Amino acid sequence: MSIIVYTDGSAKGNPGRGGYGIVLISGEYRKELSGGFRLTTNNRMELLAVIIALENVKKNNSSIIIYSDSKYVINSVEKKWVFSWEKNNFKKKKNADLWIRFLCVYRKQNVSFIWVKGHSNNTENERCDFLAVQAAESNALIADQWYENNVANTDNLLF
Repeated sequence: MSIIVYTDGSAKGNPGRGGYGIVLISGEYRKELSGGFRLTTNNRMELLAVIIALENVKKNNSSIIIYSDSKYVINSVEKKWVFSWEKNNFKKKKNADLWIRFLCVYRKQNVSFIWVKGHSNNTENERCDFLAVQAAESNALIADQWYENNVANTDNLLF
């Protein structure tokens, strides 16, 4: 039996406040996860959602189907771009920290991706979008440390 995963990321501004939403389904078991960050990008949140979903699957070599509306994430894996980036030590690639983290958990599982059009009334994708937006709008935002330390101009942060 496959584990079904839906993921979505959100950013209010790009960069800006961001969040991710995840729905994991295995048989009758269902788990929802979300988290928000004070300064990040949409692509980082899309990728982080997939990473956190995979990190929450406890059994290695599980069959996992990930539904995502992120062509950035899906194309990077299915067109094998990320593996070329890895061979080049992610030189001049955005989100290297997350791609390295992704590859660690991706290789422990049997993962396939299915692209879903965002905001097209797919119930679980809409739920993930809601969770991601809610997380981005919360008052309990944490720092996306790598992004803030390596990319963003943190001198202008007011919080």
